[in-house]
Amino acid sequence: MNHKNNIVETDKDKLFRGVLLLNSGILGLSLGILFGLVIFIATNWLVIKGGDHVGSHLRLLGQFFIGYKVTFLGSFIGFAYGFAAGTLSGALIAWIYNKFVEFRN
Repeated sequence: MNHKNNIVETDKDKLFRGVLLLNSGILGLSLGILFGLVIFIATNWLVIKGGDHVGSHLRLLGQFFIGYKVTFLGSFIGFAYGFAAGTLSGALIAWIYNKFVEFRN
């Protein structure tokens, strides 16, 4: 019976060692591209759509992203800010996740 418990604990150890660590660079790059493209596409969608009050809600990003406006040029500025914010948040998420995995092991 004692032998059986050792096998189960060994399997648990293998499971915990087998938990993947996240690569902060890859996750940061992925989220950076995703965030940047979302802002870029949303801005250009509203510019093409047009209207009296183009992007009144999206225009609020200009409060955080200096120089951003709902224009074609603003979509590139928004992409740069979105890329930076996504990269930093992705790297932070991966770092925190890896710390929890290391603590658990």
